[in-house]
Amino acid sequence: MSHPYAGHVVEAAQRFGIPEAWIWTVMRVESGGRRNAVSRAGAMGLMQIMPGTWAQLRARHRLGSDPFDPRANIMAGAAYLRAMYDRYGNVTAMLAAYNAGPGRYDQYLARGRPLPAETRAYLAKLAPISGTSGAVQVAAASLPDPHAWRRAGLFVRTASAVDVRSERHSSDHLATTHYAGDLQPESSQTARGEAKEPQLPAPTDTLFVPRAGAGRPQ
Repeated sequence: MSHPYAGHVVEAAQRFGIPEAWIWTVMRVESGGRRNAVSRAGAMGLMQIMPGTWAQLRARHRLGSDPFDPRANIMAGAAYLRAMYDRYGNVTAMLAAYNAGPGRYDQYLARGRPLPAETRAYLAKLAPISGTSGAVQVAAASLPDPHAWRRAGLFVRTASAVDVRSERHSSDHLATTHYAGDLQPESSQTARGEAKEPQLPAPTDTLFVPRAGAGRPQ
């Protein structure tokens, strides 16, 4: 018997050109498969999408009005994963930016500002399945222009905006260029509802899908 979310995952993976394993794994780590999960920062649903990010993604991809709807939430999370992959070009960076926010991850890259403890723990949880130097199969993921993401519709530059993404142990706002995705989900959450959720499929041993003829990721 297939998982009740399996069809949504397949649809999202095909729509945004990413491996299904990425979606299942992020869903498992972010929410434990609880559709009504809410983090202390307000991140919502299976893929733990922050309200501001949800508002922009739902409008862009016509996802409806309910952020806890499994299909809509999975679609939003997949869209965001793809945006982060296109922006940074590798899976580890994609996952770090998904959890901490791209503005925060940019500070790590540009100035060496340490990632939040939560994000480091998040990456550690994913290390057994994401750590590899192998090639990843992502539809049309290669960007000839490394700055093309700056012109992507998901990221909207404003003249004097601030990153209002909430950090786990800090209320300070970062004075930086604001991107539509900077309101980011946290992996720490509390359950909004107590209903028992369907158990997610067992994790695969890798987030990577080898290219044709490629060896198994090491």
